[in-house]
Amino acid sequence: VELVESGGGSAQTGGSLKLSCVVSGLTYNTPCMGWFRQTPGKEREGVALIDNDGSTSYEDSVKGRFTIPKDNNKRTLYLEMNTLKPEDSAIYYCAVDLVPSCGWYTPAYNYWGQGTQVTVSS
Repeated sequence: VELVESGGGSAQTGGSLKLSCVVSGLTYNTPCMGWFRQTPGKEREGVALIDNDGSTSYEDSVKGRFTIPKDNNKRTLYLEMNTLKPEDSAIYYCAVDLVPSCGWYTPAYNYWGQGTQVTVSS
């Protein structure tokens, strides 16, 4: 199983970025997928989740600014980030949980991408 993220980069405050995560090696739609982020010295935190039915959850600080659509045919997960803030700067990871619990507990996730850097300048 491989998850490959892309789309990170730099943006100004108030700008937008769109991350993509292509999943390969799974023969079925994943019960739960999510985006997480991590900054130096801090634990990895959940940003947005989507379950197999398309239900979504968002961390409070990104509600109304980020969305997490997915394309099952392309086996691709996205993170659309709008109205970016400097505190959104982090390495962003996509992850897959093979159990349909779809929660924020990072150790529950079975597979992770390599991460993509997002930097928001003021």
